[in-house]
Amino acid sequence: QVQLVEAGGGSVQAGGSLRLSCDASGRTYSSYCMGWFRQAPGKEREGVATITGEGRTTYADSVKGRFTISKDGAKNTLYLQMNSLKPEDTAMYYCAAAPLFWAYCPAQTDFGYWGQGTQVTVSS
Repeated sequence: QVQLVEAGGGSVQAGGSLRLSCDASGRTYSSYCMGWFRQAPGKEREGVATITGEGRTTYADSVKGRFTISKDGAKNTLYLQMNSLKPEDTAMYYCAAAPLFWAYCPAQTDFGYWGQGTQVTVSS
């Protein structure tokens, strides 16, 4: 079992920054794939960034160069640093874990554990 709790969302003007965090408890999270996803009103949930158990990262094209995913093994915390935010980044952001995957991250449907989400709103 893995429990995930996100924090750090809020409202910010375009061009601003936010840092999301995801506290993980249960199985040591650093040993498997973790990711950030988001869902805007009326849209499907989409992947934002993932990090494997080995620390390799991937990003959606829409956030490359602006967002950075990282993890702190000592704190069992996953982060998403979001810079140069745009109104189109407005969404509910979710942390997710895929404990069965280590060397690579699977499709969204194979992430078995999800947090409750944290809202990010970017105004123009």
